[in-house]
Amino acid sequence: QVQLVESGGGLVQAGGSLRLSCAASGSIFSINAMGWYRQAPGKQRELVATITSGGSTNYADSVKGPLTISRDNAENTVYLQMNSLKPEDTAVYYCNADLVDSARDEASYWGQGTQVTVSS
Repeated sequence: QVQLVESGGGLVQAGGSLRLSCAASGSIFSINAMGWYRQAPGKQRELVATITSGGSTNYADSVKGPLTISRDNAENTVYLQMNSLKPEDTAVYYCNADLVDSARDEASYWGQGTQVTVSS
């Protein structure tokens, strides 16, 4: 069994910062890409950023600059540093991991989501 546990969400004023964390645990052989997605009320879930095991990153055009994704491979943890937050960044942020489990099966796992609310 694999679990992704997110933390770091909360309420922040516009212009503020938050750092999200997501730790993967369980029967993991290796993790390929990890990433963050978000879903605002009434909208579809959208990509925020992804990072490979080698450190290559990909960002949605709408978030380039204020957001930085990073990863600690030894701890199976991915981070999202969010600066200069805007009210439109308000959403539930979900962690995702594409991994190979101990049975050598490939699968994509999701965290439970963490709420980020930016007040104006």
